[in-house]
Amino acid sequence: MEIRIGVRNVAREIVLETEQSADEVRAGIDEALSKHTTISLRDDKGHTVLIPADALGYVDIGPENERRVGFGS
Repeated sequence: MEIRIGVRNVAREIVLETEQSADEVRAGIDEALSKHTTISLRDDKGHTVLIPADALGYVDIGPENERRVGFGS
């Protein structure tokens, strides 16, 4: 699943592919926002992205589906 994150006062968005479910991502973001802590997301290559919750502009959570391979993708 693809996640796009906008950070305040930063022109470029953060884009990552993750194997976490949309519910896991949403729960982690909701918790970080309520506690004013850091959002921690793990991409499908094992990297971890940390974002201060107070700097969050928006989060776009893509659909949970399998990647298509070939010319039709």
